[in-house]
Amino acid sequence: MSVANGEISREIGDINLAYMLLAQKLVKQDRVAAMFRLGVSSELADMLAGMSLAQIVKLAASNFLLCSFRLDEHASMSAVVGEGKDTMLQQAHMSILMSARSLQTRKAAVAA
Repeated sequence: MSVANGEISREIGDINLAYMLLAQKLVKQDRVAAMFRLGVSSELADMLAGMSLAQIVKLAASNFLLCSFRLDEHASMSAVVGEGKDTMLQQAHMSILMSARSLQTRKAAVAA
């Protein structure tokens, strides 16, 4: 593994650890809001809340990012970050997109 790859792996681990700790904190503070913000199910929220620090550190050590883009389409991201939008409008637009996505995910889970 090259020095650059080793550095990237460490950075991914750092991001994973920060993400997992934040996710757990969010779930413990306000479970419903955390589920919405993180885009996770009730079962996953329970798992996050119950994880030990050792489990979080072990999971964070992965070479793969544990977090992912919630806006996975170019059109959606472009609409949110478009020129000329003020911060409040961007946040409102993001909330609408995330709510719609959450609803679609739930409908798909029920249908399965």
